[in-house]
Amino acid sequence: MNAFAPLVCLRRAMFAAALVAALAIGSPTVNVEAQELGSDKGFDREQFHGFVPGSIVLSGTVYVGNADTVTPGEVLPHGCLNTGPVTTPNPATVNVPLLPADQMPTTTTTAVTVSCGYASDNGQAPNLHDNHNVWNNAGTDGSFGVSSPIVLWNLSTDGDLLGALPVPSNEIVTSFSSKSELALNRSADGRSLTFMGYRGGPGCPALTLDPATNILTQGTNVGPISPTAPNLIDVSASSTPGLCDPTNPAVASYAGAPNPTAYYRSVAEVEADGRISYTDGDAYSGDNSRAAIKADNWLYYSVGNDNSGGLSKKQMSETQLGFNLSHSTGAELFVPGAAPLVPPSNNMISYFVFSGDKPGKDTNFRGMTIFNNTLYVAKGSGGNGINTVYQLGTPGVLPTPGNAPAGGTVNEPYTILPGFPNTAASTNSPGGDYPFGIWFANATTLYVCDEGDLIYTTNQVINGQINVADAGTLATAGLQKWVLTTPAGGSPTWVREYVIQNGLNLGVPYSVPKYPASIEPATGGCRNIVGVVNHDGTATIYAITSTISNNGDNGADPNKLVKVTDRISATQLATHGDLDRFVTIRSARAGDAFRGVALAPEGDR
Repeated sequence: MNAFAPLVCLRRAMFAAALVAALAIGSPTVNVEAQELGSDKGFDREQFHGFVPGSIVLSGTVYVGNADTVTPGEVLPHGCLNTGPVTTPNPATVNVPLLPADQMPTTTTTAVTVSCGYASDNGQAPNLHDNHNVWNNAGTDGSFGVSSPIVLWNLSTDGDLLGALPVPSNEIVTSFSSKSELALNRSADGRSLTFMGYRGGPGCPALTLDPATNILTQGTNVGPISPTAPNLIDVSASSTPGLCDPTNPAVASYAGAPNPTAYYRSVAEVEADGRISYTDGDAYSGDNSRAAIKADNWLYYSVGNDNSGGLSKKQMSETQLGFNLSHSTGAELFVPGAAPLVPPSNNMISYFVFSGDKPGKDTNFRGMTIFNNTLYVAKGSGGNGINTVYQLGTPGVLPTPGNAPAGGTVNEPYTILPGFPNTAASTNSPGGDYPFGIWFANATTLYVCDEGDLIYTTNQVINGQINVADAGTLATAGLQKWVLTTPAGGSPTWVREYVIQNGLNLGVPYSVPKYPASIEPATGGCRNIVGVVNHDGTATIYAITSTISNNGDNGADPNKLVKVTDRISATQLATHGDLDRFVTIRSARAGDAFRGVALAPEGDR
């Protein structure tokens, strides 16, 4: 399959009906492998008649690659330039200009190394016929990902399929297996959904390697428009058109590209009837865009990360490139329909750095929500910084471009919610805090999904079952309930009352049809969430699970959509009945991954 061929006109009538069943997340009526859904096949958008009021929407992606998508032994990312053997290359050197204030009389640049990877396997998804696994490439290419189609499944609150809206893959794609992408949020007015993805923009200036000196230089010409399609390589680590990073090894999304390719991190807004509009952005160069919300002031608020290049912490602060990257990560503000703002003259919200952070990398926000006109974000990933929940700006006042009338930093503070973790954490160590999705039931009750550390632990038997989660995950992963309390003579403080885990079967491997038993996943915790307050004083929360496995990249594991009901006023776990017990309402098929969940948008009300 041509990696960047646009999706052709979709077959109708009989095939549309068959594919609806195939996209029904595990429908037993049609046998269609995920990787068989190529560019000549798809669901007819004309069959979608709008989201059903009172239902939920699940976002996800389907891997459509095949063996030819990746060639074993080739240099990855495509276009990355090093000398020496492919498997043990000599990293190239880029001389990056220093900021004027840091320049010495004889020194105007600092040397940065760029290391390439390679393909250790082909492009086949894990299957029962051979030992190939495309996600093994994540071990030999630190930027590895394959662009893939986006699907929005409309479900009943019990998980029954009501309809499926395939998002045009020649307009926007996501990256398999980036587990932090495709969060789904309903707008403040309830009339639309938003998510973020990748859209091709003007390519970056060409890179040239001098084999005699092993020095890499960047030209000035702008390349052609980069393709938007499934089966492109390392798009999620690409530069954005407005911030081309010569130290980023993710040079091109396909072999033979005339110039380095570049991709906007774009907000897609989906109306209740399925119409989609796009707003392109130059934020998050070199890494993932995660989530976007449309507030009642008609602005988009987003979170993501950037900087997959080789700049050190010191070099980040002393180079213009580092300065730009530092002002292109974390929380951003988008004006719907506006042209992309080029960093650092963009609407980044504040400048967030704790001691030990690498600017432009450790502002690693993933979850976000707006409650009582206040923006909240969660950080649960990154090698440094504090994994916790933050409030952005003044309570009751959302950040606006008015604080940065000429672009640049929107001057708003970040504040850790009192009572939440306030010490540094790393995602590469057992235990710790890994908050992801956040949802307020009311002003004093906050539910936080903790995905766990996702570390695979062998040789455990718990309650007679094999278990692969470590003690830290088993203690705190799942749906945490936090209650704002005011102790006598003290200040209001958030207290974690309990963690709902019953029914998640944390660490217990589960089988997936047509998926190798050797890499069977187990639930590690949960990620994106949404909830609804019921009339009887309970809240029902829908969550996307995280996974632990021996897969090459556990973000590629088939995961689950689960739900649980909790009494909002409770301060202890329920011990009987149906409360505080997760049930699975949808399970992803082999080659599929679930990412976000939201209440369905409604049209005229």
